[in-house]
Amino acid sequence: MSSDWPHDPDGEQGSEGMRKFDMRIIADKVDEAEDFPMDVVEFVEEHGDDPIRINHQKVVAMSDIFEYIDDEEFETILDMHKAVGAAMREGDFWDYHPKGANPEKKHA
Repeated sequence: MSSDWPHDPDGEQGSEGMRKFDMRIIADKVDEAEDFPMDVVEFVEEHGDDPIRINHQKVVAMSDIFEYIDDEEFETILDMHKAVGAAMREGDFWDYHPKGANPEKKHA
């Protein structure tokens, strides 16, 4: 574990031994019944330094992903998922996301 992270990226609060990745780790930080509507700034202040495993090689701070989100509030968990997915694509966090008219196929 890097001493730069508040907890082990692959521990219980992270990928659980690389069994969970990106959106799933973020979704596990919220309670759908209790946390929505959600103030995005407060959420990032609380969890922004948390490590998010993107794939077997890459771990980023949650705040790096949320830099690509302009919303101030998420009404529902679905709104959060849509915004996080768009941010992951815009920030090129997913290296297997196809682009262009004739994209090279990359497997997850």
